[in-house]
Amino acid sequence: MDKNKFMRSVRLKESACQGCINCIKHCPTQAIRVHNGKAHIIDKFCIDCGRCIQSCPHHAKIAVYDPLSVINNFKYTVALPAPSLYAQYNNLTNVDIVLNALLRLGFDDVYEVSAAAELVSEASREYIKEHRDEAPFISSACPSVIRLIRVKFPSLISRLLPIKAPVEVAAEIARARAMEKTGLKPEEIGIIFISPCPSKVSYAKSPLGIEKSSIDNVVAIKDIYPLLLPHMRHDESQLSHLSHSGRIGIGWSSAGGESAGLFSDNYLAADGIVNILRVLEELEDEKLHGLIFVELNACDGGCVGGTLTVENAYIAATKTKRLVKYQPVSKNHLADNPELKNVYWADDVEYEPVFRLGSTFKESLKMMNDVESLTARFPGLDCGSCGAPTCQTLAEDIVRGDATPNDCIYVLRANIADLSRKIEDLTVNRKGKDSLTEEESQLLDSYIRTLTADLASFGVPSRSGKGDTE
Repeated sequence: MDKNKFMRSVRLKESACQGCINCIKHCPTQAIRVHNGKAHIIDKFCIDCGRCIQSCPHHAKIAVYDPLSVINNFKYTVALPAPSLYAQYNNLTNVDIVLNALLRLGFDDVYEVSAAAELVSEASREYIKEHRDEAPFISSACPSVIRLIRVKFPSLISRLLPIKAPVEVAAEIARARAMEKTGLKPEEIGIIFISPCPSKVSYAKSPLGIEKSSIDNVVAIKDIYPLLLPHMRHDESQLSHLSHSGRIGIGWSSAGGESAGLFSDNYLAADGIVNILRVLEELEDEKLHGLIFVELNACDGGCVGGTLTVENAYIAATKTKRLVKYQPVSKNHLADNPELKNVYWADDVEYEPVFRLGSTFKESLKMMNDVESLTARFPGLDCGSCGAPTCQTLAEDIVRGDATPNDCIYVLRANIADLSRKIEDLTVNRKGKDSLTEEESQLLDSYIRTLTADLASFGVPSRSGKGDTE
């Protein structure tokens, strides 16, 4: 198995984990278990949506990304600011204020992801027009959504729009232009994405739809945000004109922004992973009709709600609308960007049956029957006390060999009560039966000691402290 196939950037900070079960209740793919007082993230189930980061009261879930110091690893660096970066600042009236600040911070050049978003919007309009009979199409811009579909909704993979994400398009164009401008080799140029979310960190290392990403490193908006503040100049006479994005590109930062660039009313735009799951289930069941396009953003409010941002998602969305109010619709066209050789995916996204129980259909069927039988033994409370999010999930873990029925506190309590009752009955019988032969008495004593040891394995000491055979 490719070790990067299930790359994730959301990690556990074990020293901060208190063993509570908030995270297992909020994870949309049931990728977290709590055992021995600590959470554990299952790589192949995790889609890097970051919901556990937001829900953990102890800040034990973190996103791993690159420090800004990575710019020192290259001779020439290009910053790729996500359009959601602009929405972090109050009273921003000109995107050039942020772009110029990035140069003062130490980058050699900038290329807006929002500019690439306008190219992706144009390519999307053309593709949908040519393949209208295959609609509805699902946006492929959010890596968490693609990863979710890849592991849970295989029938919807063919509906993914096979077009590169704006950040990838931006990276390819930025590198090509930097090479032409400087004469440097590709590896001497650093393409640094300033990201609002952890899923794009994983995407840069293990992309879907293409073999290798043109992004070299990913830094967080929340780290860049305070560093840019002292470099921001609001006197426009001091600014170089660097922005080449219009309303469509910058609008991609908020939910509904991508759909607005298609110039169609037959779309659905959903944000937040819980809402996305509901939409995907309805798409799979063919309950949604008349749609041409489905825009899905794992973060609440769109990219402005990413876990690596600083501003409230809905305030940031309002700021974006105010910022683009007087912008032209679009400033970028595919015909004007010869550096972009291909805007479409080069590889297919394949179904990864990580939730399948067995390696064959027959084995899976038997294991599913075992899961049903085990689930029926549990109380159906989905309390999470066992460390798994639901009773059925615990049953699946047991069938996989990763848990035992005694992990359920209710089953454990029943087993303890049953063992205690057996020991008591045998002890009474042992004291009341003087007619037992020596051999029978020894066997009975041995059985009582075995039951007592079983009881002790559950953490329950014997009543006398010396053993109940006396």
